Amino acid sequence: MGTSDNTYMNKYKKPAFKAEFLLPRYWGTLIIISVMYLLSLLPFKVQLALGRNIGRLAMRLMRKRQVTIRRNLELCFPHMEECQREAILKDNIDNTGIALFETAMAWFWSDKRVNKHVTIKGMEHLEALEKSGKGALMLAVHSMNLELGARAFGIKKSGTGVYRPNNNPCFDYFQYKGRSRSNRTLIDRKNVKAMLEALKTGERVWYAPDHDYGNRRSTFAPLFAVKNACTTTGTSLLVDSTDCAIVPFTMVRGKDGHYTLTISAPVEGFPKEDHQRAAAFVNQIVETSIMASPSQYMWLHRRFKTRPEGEDCLYKPRLIPSLA
Repeated sequence: MGTSDNTYMNKYKKPAFKAEFLLPRYWGTLIIISVMYLLSLLPFKVQLALGRNIGRLAMRLMRKRQVTIRRNLELCFPHMEECQREAILKDNIDNTGIALFETAMAWFWSDKRVNKHVTIKGMEHLEALEKSGKGALMLAVHSMNLELGARAFGIKKSGTGVYRPNNNPCFDYFQYKGRSRSNRTLIDRKNVKAMLEALKTGERVWYAPDHDYGNRRSTFAPLFAVKNACTTTGTSLLVDSTDCAIVPFTMVRGKDGHYTLTISAPVEGFPKEDHQRAAAFVNQIVETSIMASPSQYMWLHRRFKTRPEGEDCLYKPRLIPSLA
């Protein structure tokens, strides 16, 4: 574990604050970050209430996102009663607004305040892996409160996050600073060499394979009721090359507003050297994680936009999902 951050980052440099960030072109970004910080100081229940209202307002202005959420739910749960899907949609809109505040909580709250609102279960699984010296691929999904979950975990155990740099260098600086506050470092998602090195040296690496990342390094595997969901083969690459453990975890906000981060035991039976079976295996883990709280999952992206050659787009209202 003694490898330096410079080695991990390789040619990918850690963002640094630059004087040019004070120029007028970045004032909008600085104002947004300042507002996030000020909002994070508000009482927790006030933040939740404001988040719900902001989510509802935002969805009125961004109708296409609401259509995407509804379509994703139709594709994944075609046998679910429409009223049930609509209930998930309604809660999901509220949680989309709350996510803005949860990001600010993750970036700006003190360790004491984070610990007050988050309970962590299953830490013993990681302690056992630590003793064995085995690296852990912390397999997550893009739940709305993932940022806060990573922060809470990082207070107890350091980890290495995988992230996508923002095109705005000023925002990227604050994003990196916020996300690395309780984590050892962050790795650019394109920097596979650094991920492999971290896992080989017994590190914990945060990884979320649940989005549609396009045709490159991917295959098609079932996800809920969708037979062909474009699924990254990156998980196979990382596990086959390092023999690391796969440790799923979920972050859920209860009805009382308290968060529970649950770390599961390392999964057994991962199909090595078989990208197709491995993708299906990973998607089963993804399904379980999403179902821990479907309304807190990030449904607003077109998860099934990439289709096998010859298949029509699933985001045309007349189409129905391909059933497994």
